[in-house]
Amino acid sequence: MTYRNCHASAEGVTSASRLAKSQPTALSWQSRGMDFEKLAQDRRSVRGYKPDPVSKELLDEIIAVATSAPSSMNTQPWHFHVVTGEPLELIRAGNTEKMMAGAPPDREIRSHGGYQGVHRDRQKEVAGQLFEAMGIGWDDKDQRRDWAMRGFRQFDAPVSVVGTIDRVLADSTVAYFDLGAAVYGMVLAAWERGLGSVINGQGISQSSVVRAHANIPEDEIIVITVAMGFPADEYAANDVQSRRRPVDDVVTYVGFD
Repeated sequence: MTYRNCHASAEGVTSASRLAKSQPTALSWQSRGMDFEKLAQDRRSVRGYKPDPVSKELLDEIIAVATSAPSSMNTQPWHFHVVTGEPLELIRAGNTEKMMAGAPPDREIRSHGGYQGVHRDRQKEVAGQLFEAMGIGWDDKDQRRDWAMRGFRQFDAPVSVVGTIDRVLADSTVAYFDLGAAVYGMVLAAWERGLGSVINGQGISQSSVVRAHANIPEDEIIVITVAMGFPADEYAANDVQSRRRPVDDVVTYVGFD
């Protein structure tokens, strides 16, 4: 299934979702498991969007799913600031202008720096998939820069969801883990409702810009942003699905026969 076949209007999706919730179900756990497996495997990152607005009602549904995620001791350290319209355009402009001017990133979380070894190999692999889909040559510096600028603009999505945690938990790695669980629930819930999204660290490269225009309180730390909207038809990068490591490469079993 491609993005070109999965999008729908916000009104239609919301109505269908409401109807589904009102109907009693007797699905076996096997059926529910298969539905989740397909959802998780079909989902992919969307980098091209229609300009169509996304309703607050639909976003409320998505965030309600996200906030059902587990958290350590039920601390629920997350906050989501949903931005659209002029404030989002100001964030895009400020983020892009500062990065183009050579300003150093001012993220509020510690950067991983440049990836090395196998992590760099995986980064290059998905970049190669995207560049091939978009017809961008490895040696074409101008096109590659334009692509990077799309990331700083949050891929021109109509909605940006800024994920934060409470500042008092700044030194708690568990709180970041908890937010990540909620964000994964969010992108799955969006996909299920016909919306695309991409978890986008570039969008908070200039966190001071995001903080100013999204009115984020000082007692919260900006951690990540999720670009979201209805996928654009025929945008080639939207059909790219990154390769995943096989199970036997990521798991070890101890104590099994």
